[in-house]
Amino acid sequence: MSINHIVTALDSAHLDTKEQYVFYHKMVDFALKELIVTVQQNKLCNTQELIFFKQYSDLLLYSIEAMRIKYMYDDEDNMNVDLTESGFPNYLEFRYLFNDLSLRENYISKLKDVNQLQDEFLDTLLRKKRPIRRDKLFQAASVIYYTTVDKKYIFNRFVQGKIIESDAGKTKYLTSWSFFDVTHNRPFICFMYFDYTGNNIKDQKAELYEVLKMVADRKMALDTMAYTIDKKLPEVMPKHIKRIDLGPFHNVFAKDENKITHSILQSIGNKEIPLESYALSLKIDEVYSGSEFKEGSFFNKQTLQKWSTPIKQKYVFAPHRIIQLLYNKTPEIINDLVQPPIQMSDLKIK
Repeated sequence: MSINHIVTALDSAHLDTKEQYVFYHKMVDFALKELIVTVQQNKLCNTQELIFFKQYSDLLLYSIEAMRIKYMYDDEDNMNVDLTESGFPNYLEFRYLFNDLSLRENYISKLKDVNQLQDEFLDTLLRKKRPIRRDKLFQAASVIYYTTVDKKYIFNRFVQGKIIESDAGKTKYLTSWSFFDVTHNRPFICFMYFDYTGNNIKDQKAELYEVLKMVADRKMALDTMAYTIDKKLPEVMPKHIKRIDLGPFHNVFAKDENKITHSILQSIGNKEIPLESYALSLKIDEVYSGSEFKEGSFFNKQTLQKWSTPIKQKYVFAPHRIIQLLYNKTPEIINDLVQPPIQMSDLKIK
């Protein structure tokens, strides 16, 4: 089956052929790598933030590649792309990877010997002149999956970054974290610039990480998140929190009600644009601390910070042809962006 015959039903979002897995992986891989470059070129992140942004994106790409290997020749299970405004694999797919790899030693002991598989493949191809059966290909893919994929590089529901000294100048420290929001089924990347009133930040590290994992692992009002972090960590003084909402990823496999996705799907259906057409939405929310106030009883007062109204910035990244399409079909969305759509390279899949 050629790539031009890939079809996904509107009421379904699972990938069920080798061609679809290869096609989808190439799209996500290309779009995220292009995004890293354009984010840097347009200075949406500073130098330190960009390093973390790339690291979290690499974890996401690594996980999706692992899914491709896991499912490519599996006749029983299929990988699911989320039906909400996402375009990324369903969150459960990441959990399946994590759970699988937690039991990798059990699976490895049951796998067929690599040398035996190689001999069988050579015998089938060279002597019998026959194609390799799918179940044999699945066995080979399973060997690669369980022996090469590392659990610690799977994009988990919450991924904590290190505390480093900030180059921004306004605060002493910077930390980052990323999470995969289960409700929205999209990855988010967060940065927090803060000061510390204690003697050694290492004394606070474990508690800081625990609080972030408890209260900042999902999409919520950013000023509420900032207030909660501030309240739970009396010696930590957050000054600036920045959250990047990565997605939706608008492509042929994303079956949602988003107007950009709908416009792209409609134009693909009308053969106005190629099957590999895509766009990527991105939102950046930021809050800053201002004056202080005291909260609590007379004997147990805590100094907290007042937070600014969240600054919300919407971006769209797409190739030139898709940008023209969006100007024609979704002008109201374009007008709501903080700047005109940012051009990315065309993806060409033969």
